Amino acid sequence: MKSIQKITSVLLIVLAIISCKQQQARMPISRSSGTFMNESVARNKKLIAGEEAKIDSIIKSNPKKVYIASKKGYWYCYDAKNKRDTLRPKKGDVAYFDYEIGDLKGNVVYSEIELKPQTYVVDKQNIMMGLRDGIKLMRKNEKVTFLFPSHIAFGYHGDNKRIGSNEPLICTVTLNDFKPNTPQKKEVIIEPKTITE
Repeated sequence: MKSIQKITSVLLIVLAIISCKQQQARMPISRSSGTFMNESVARNKKLIAGEEAKIDSIIKSNPKKVYIASKKGYWYCYDAKNKRDTLRPKKGDVAYFDYEIGDLKGNVVYSEIELKPQTYVVDKQNIMMGLRDGIKLMRKNEKVTFLFPSHIAFGYHGDNKRIGSNEPLICTVTLNDFKPNTPQKKEVIIEPKTITE
């Protein structure tokens, strides 16, 4: 009986010693070398460089138009400029504009008539990313031509209609007007107090 107790004691001590060793993290079952991400980055850089080269050729083909490079990665030029006003639409304002979408070959994809006059609450509605930023650069009654690379136009998916995957676009926008978006205030009527003694 004592020998069984000794054996059990020795086993418990050995198990305690083994379990006190520091555990090491297991290696993942599958390892990723990062090649997919590296290939994707290289493919996107090549795509953007190709689109920018096409846009650059459009800019150079018409030296009479002065294009400005935006900080967001697109180019624009003024077809009609408003030098009197200084105000531009800001977040929450309601912008009223017309626009036309074309491809880089000069074909009209969506005409101004098809797109109808637009009403847009600045930065609070979902529209093409380039237009979201471009409208905030405009003043009332200005007409601007934007050259958008695909990543700030309709991107990889296109619009599932006439605009294909990774298609850079030319958008001509006329900002007709914009107004502050002020919620309707309810009229509050305060009844006069009567003084009682």
